[in-house]
Amino acid sequence: MPQTSYTRGRQDKPLLTLTIGQAFDATVARHPEREALVVRHQGLRYSWRQLAEHVDAHARALMALGMVVGERVGIWAPNCAQWCILQLAAAKVGAILVNINPAYRTGELEYVLRQSGCRWLVCAGAFKTCDYHAMLQELVPELASQAIGQLHSERLPELRGVVSLAAEPPPGFLPWVALAGRAEAVGPAIFEQRQNSLQFDQPVNIQYTSGTTGAPKGATLSHYNILNNGYMVGESLGLTEHDRMVIPVPLYHCFGMVMANLGCITHGSTMVYPNDAFDAELTLRAVSDERASILYGVPTMFIAMLDHPLRPQLDLTTLRSGIMAGATCPIEVMRKVIDQLHMAQVQIAYGMTETSPVSLQTGPDDGLELRVTTVGRTQPQLETKLVDADGGIVTRGEIGELCTRGYSVMLGYWGNPEASAEAIDPAGWMHTGDLAVMDDDGYVRIVGRNKDMIIRGGENIYPRELEEFLHTHPAVAEAQVVGIPCSRYGEEVVAWIRLHPGHNATADELQQWCKARLAHFKAPRHFRFVDEFPMTVTGKVQKFRMREISVELMSGQ
Repeated sequence: MPQTSYTRGRQDKPLLTLTIGQAFDATVARHPEREALVVRHQGLRYSWRQLAEHVDAHARALMALGMVVGERVGIWAPNCAQWCILQLAAAKVGAILVNINPAYRTGELEYVLRQSGCRWLVCAGAFKTCDYHAMLQELVPELASQAIGQLHSERLPELRGVVSLAAEPPPGFLPWVALAGRAEAVGPAIFEQRQNSLQFDQPVNIQYTSGTTGAPKGATLSHYNILNNGYMVGESLGLTEHDRMVIPVPLYHCFGMVMANLGCITHGSTMVYPNDAFDAELTLRAVSDERASILYGVPTMFIAMLDHPLRPQLDLTTLRSGIMAGATCPIEVMRKVIDQLHMAQVQIAYGMTETSPVSLQTGPDDGLELRVTTVGRTQPQLETKLVDADGGIVTRGEIGELCTRGYSVMLGYWGNPEASAEAIDPAGWMHTGDLAVMDDDGYVRIVGRNKDMIIRGGENIYPRELEEFLHTHPAVAEAQVVGIPCSRYGEEVVAWIRLHPGHNATADELQQWCKARLAHFKAPRHFRFVDEFPMTVTGKVQKFRMREISVELMSGQ
């Protein structure tokens, strides 16, 4: 009988039955004087003991603001020390941290604050082209005229106040520097009582999906979900208190706050933030200056670091491992990361926000071929299956939709039971929408998204396969493939290409190169050369936007 595409991860590694606060306190007790957090762009360094002092002060301050268990506090800021402090402080008092995309504008901000029912918001003053103060003054004009903490807003009726990370915010904003002073109103005994009342199954975080189709949905995650996911990712990497991790990925996303922050916190490893947002040079300098052993990033970040002219001049030999996630890594890029960034043990992780996020991961002992062609095997204490359109498990080697079940599956979408029921079936399986193939040893290869598959003249074309192929051309730094409508064949293939610096290639050259090496129906009909792709702030390519732009351009030809 053929083997089915179902696997169960290792069961010998027990899950943590702790709240995030309990896990943090345990690490502080083990390594009080070791370095916990380095924030290079702010010039800040904290030992675990020092970080704990800041966290506990701000946790008591949140209680003084009136935050009760289960209420929501939003964070709308790029990477900074205060982000990490608030993440831990909110968890310690049972508040639910609402991660808000730093790129959001007024309409998106209003939706998230209203949908989640945030009581307080912590915001930066400004970031890149976003003036957060101005947007909030437009959204909540009552801020300037009402007492801090007693806000009554027409558009955001549940919001009670805004804390600003700026040194001198406008009237109506509570400065972050003044927040800790409010801790005196809550005694240590009351704070301890609050912490002891918390359960690890309680919700601790809401993360909004990208909202590429319809309004964003708030994946609601528990202490149990994300603490264990960060722990298991770190276990696979072999993290210890001697590791130093450079974290250029955004904290507002699971990659930053779970895989990085909680991975480090559960193992006592040092967190290093190189900048408020990704910058290839600053990330490379952080690795070199801080003697880092671990580096995280999405493929586009690693490509930028590999292409940076400063890279050969820096000593990066302290690196041993890291995680590449957010998108499947092109084979050629992975080989360069191992060779040129000295990350011999680099691992691929796969998942989604709704699964906390990682459900599959390559291991430290996996050979190079497995690490560059698959996303690994099922994580400990989780299950994976691949199903057909009718929900039946496909046999090994066949394409099916990837589904995940276990501790990592979210509690549901905040305030949206209908969407929750659509995503998680009655048996507890989270349906990812990703198409994959499982081999005889349980390794999984992602071949695309259900919605991304291109059907040209009745033939199924998987963009991932074409992207991997295009990366083997010496001039191609990045390739992304989408399908656009075609009256003759149903769909036509468009390849977006970013070339390596100093390389040239024309559409005709690439098309002939493809036709000589691919089945004729797979060869892209159109090529578009770009310097960058439409991206989310987490580094994921927005293929829906690429399709829209491609259709607009082709209609004008």
